[in-house]
Amino acid sequence: MAKTIYTNGKIYTLDAENPIVEAVVVEDGRIIDLGSNSDMTLQWARVGTKITDLEGMMVTPGLIDSHLHLSGIANQYLDLDLAGVRSKHEMLEKVREKANTIPPGTWLIGMGWDENLFDDLTVPTIEELDQVAPHCPVYLKRTCHHAFLVNSKALEYSQYHPEIEVPSGGTVVLDARTNKPTGLLLESASQLITRHIPERSYDEFKYGLRQAMRHAVKRGITSVHTNDPLYLGGFDQTYQLYHELLNEEQNGLRCNLLIDYPFLKRLKERGMYAGYGNDTLQIGAIKIFADGAFGRRTALLSEAYHDAPEQYGDAIHEQAALFEIMKEARELAMPIAVHTIGDKALENVLDILDQFPNVGYRDRLIHVSLVREDLVGRLAQPGRVADVQPRFIVGDYPWVKERLGEKREKHLYAWNSLLSAGVMCAGGSDAPVEPIDPLLGIHAALTRRAPGDTHEGWNPQEKIGMLEALRLFTIGGAYATNEEQKKGTITRGKLADMTVYSKNLFAIEHVDELLQTDIEMTIINGEIQTD
Repeated sequence: MAKTIYTNGKIYTLDAENPIVEAVVVEDGRIIDLGSNSDMTLQWARVGTKITDLEGMMVTPGLIDSHLHLSGIANQYLDLDLAGVRSKHEMLEKVREKANTIPPGTWLIGMGWDENLFDDLTVPTIEELDQVAPHCPVYLKRTCHHAFLVNSKALEYSQYHPEIEVPSGGTVVLDARTNKPTGLLLESASQLITRHIPERSYDEFKYGLRQAMRHAVKRGITSVHTNDPLYLGGFDQTYQLYHELLNEEQNGLRCNLLIDYPFLKRLKERGMYAGYGNDTLQIGAIKIFADGAFGRRTALLSEAYHDAPEQYGDAIHEQAALFEIMKEARELAMPIAVHTIGDKALENVLDILDQFPNVGYRDRLIHVSLVREDLVGRLAQPGRVADVQPRFIVGDYPWVKERLGEKREKHLYAWNSLLSAGVMCAGGSDAPVEPIDPLLGIHAALTRRAPGDTHEGWNPQEKIGMLEALRLFTIGGAYATNEEQKKGTITRGKLADMTVYSKNLFAIEHVDELLQTDIEMTIINGEIQTD
């Protein structure tokens, strides 16, 4: 591969030794030099060297999304998209329209609804879903993927009956008067339905994933940490899909795969481990759920919900069972990545983690949405990373204030407190729960409010600055997978992954200009990615 000089840029390396340069030289997918335009041209411009003029644009290390589900984004190209729907009526009409296009008995799958956007905050009833889709089973995933709506046909196809055994940690919500299902399922109760939904074809999965990868690259993302085996037909099929799309088709995006704990045995059988693979496709940590989400009050709290004093949330596993899962992972020298939204869930996980030595790869606490002060120090250890999603501030406010109450709000999405205490944080989107666009995540980290809002931000003392926000989506993401020697900064010897912006984020007059900033180029392995 010929050398390329990316010249005439405002290049923020995030490397303290050379914080801002004008030009970067790449060869064979690596950065081999960087400095001023004149020096790099003088030293490296030869016959056959390609020179790309950045025209004064801002450049950073390639953006990394530290936690998302490419499988979920893929489904947006395959299923009914309910993201952004603003009323129950609109949601039902979308279901009706989709139902009218599919034959009787075909499953209608949708995702992305959020009743907190609705005027009356109520979700469709099972009777209403029956009315708009009487001929087909309906399964609709909430934006958080912790709550689900079904119609009677879905229950019928799933052979539901009042005495059916509900998977541990799940709830079938019943009508208080009739004791019949309302159509709402929480957490693992969804398995009653999903085990009866026909598997998508391999080609459908592959098509959706390919589109999801291209979508991510267009948003300036060069690497993702993605969790998918439960949604792509198991571990073997998931790995094969990614191998074909990345190593064979060379779609460009770098992917670190989080592996759900039920596939630990299969991972061992195949001789795979954390770090297995190459710089494009790599095995990551073992993914575990410790609790649910705030939306349906399933996140596990140490004190009851402010708006439901009898509810504390749900532990997905009993503490003894969680210990055994983590012990099994450690026996294979695997790091863990645990979903912890409530403070009690975080405490439970840390109590177990403290009993196991680090395995070399860092453990990840994903979301850490509510963090008591006494837990912050326990996170600030070299072998632990807080994997945060700044855009949650947009999806969860203002209703989350009522869920948790004023006393606990100061501990909610406490990014400044975490960083100030020395906690290493990585930044992600949890897409499709929130949009994959990192610029929206950076905007949320800086403002703690939704685009278009004009207030000072929710819990404003927890705002962080532009440099800190960019570090979340670059250095933090590299650190989470022990790849800080390969990526995260623009440094000699590292992978030539860079993101180019239409505006200089450090020079914008108002933070909302972020929302009018475009990604001009996504450079992976030294090459500009194109459709």
